Amino acid sequence: MSKLYEKYLFLKGNEEDSDETLFLFKSGIFFIFLDADAKIASQILNLKLTHLTEKIVKCGFPINALNKYKTLLGQTTYKLKIIDNSTNTAYTLNNYFINEDINSLLLKISTIDSDSLSIKEAYTFIDDIKNSAKLILRR
Repeated sequence: MSKLYEKYLFLKGNEEDSDETLFLFKSGIFFIFLDADAKIASQILNLKLTHLTEKIVKCGFPINALNKYKTLLGQTTYKLKIIDNSTNTAYTLNNYFINEDINSLLLKISTIDSDSLSIKEAYTFIDDIKNSAKLILRR
């Protein structure tokens, strides 16, 4: 049994509303639904089911396609929890996007070469950061 499937079973067994919650695992460069969640998600998102093992099905999509499925996932009656396998963190769909936006903003700040900016570029950069932060706060 895969570690991902073991985590899925653990989460399903410990979730109060496990029948109403779909777990979407971020694994490498893909998002993956497993087992019963995969069967439901494949119908909602029109994704092809494949086999994780002989008895366990999965479906998924590349990470960069999440925006494509965001609306459909948000319109279901199911609660969605995104599990980031690399950090062992569970997010709601909205919190996942907020976290991604914050990480993007921090990367932008941390990679700026402040010694090479003109005063105009510095003000433009600060204004861009301010506007990005406002968008994050509105989510």
